[in-house]
Amino acid sequence: MSAPVTLRTTFAACLMLASPLLWADNLPVPVDAKVVDQRPAVEQERVYPMGPLRKISGRLRVDDKVESRGQVSSVTYELPVERSAREAFTSAREALQHDGGYPLFWCQGRDCGEASLWANDVFANARLNGGDEQQAFILLRRSAEQADTLVALYSVTRGNRRAYLHVEEFVAASPLGELLPTAGTVLREMRDTGKLDYPDLSTPQPAWVALLGRSLNLDSTLRASLSGANAEAWREALVNAGVRSSRLEVGTAATEGLHLELIR
Repeated sequence: MSAPVTLRTTFAACLMLASPLLWADNLPVPVDAKVVDQRPAVEQERVYPMGPLRKISGRLRVDDKVESRGQVSSVTYELPVERSAREAFTSAREALQHDGGYPLFWCQGRDCGEASLWANDVFANARLNGGDEQQAFILLRRSAEQADTLVALYSVTRGNRRAYLHVEEFVAASPLGELLPTAGTVLREMRDTGKLDYPDLSTPQPAWVALLGRSLNLDSTLRASLSGANAEAWREALVNAGVRSSRLEVGTAATEGLHLELIR
């Protein structure tokens, strides 16, 4: 659950205005943003899409999804005019990943589908009803001891140019089990950040090998180095999964688990 407005205001007064983010209850808070909707933790069934949203014959359709029951809390921020939705989304995403989390699904613009469906059918928040091209969504899973916690970020700009960032946390009531990112999300992350970090992946696991192989083969021009205690074993497994050996090198970065970095 997010901190009270008064607490955020106190934090803001103590930090430089140039700082892109504050933190409340381990979640990012855009500086100088105004809280326009806040919902305390409540137990409910929650469905998070892992594909673009569309309606067919009046029914919401999505390629894949995460569905579970647990505690859901959220806060919606209206951003100051000098900060864009894309800027706030990027800052929050980077902070969450640095804090220990990896994306399960990440889309931007029309790749997310219809913005009105995200606002009304997913988040039940009419303030988020903006343009299809002006939206971004990411669903992240926490690492290690918080692996049953998901964080969703959704940003959008409305036709009146007001920009919003919605931050939602879901703590599952029962173990979520194995959840793999979509291949397109892994590729987007590699292209955007130039690297992938999976501290929980030590030895090659068949499902992850298959996923990373598909992701790398979505763009056959990419080359990557792999670092970690079992980097050579990962390289061999990915080659066996169909990735050309000339595209993979063993790196020397000190890391836990598996670290991939694009060779530019």
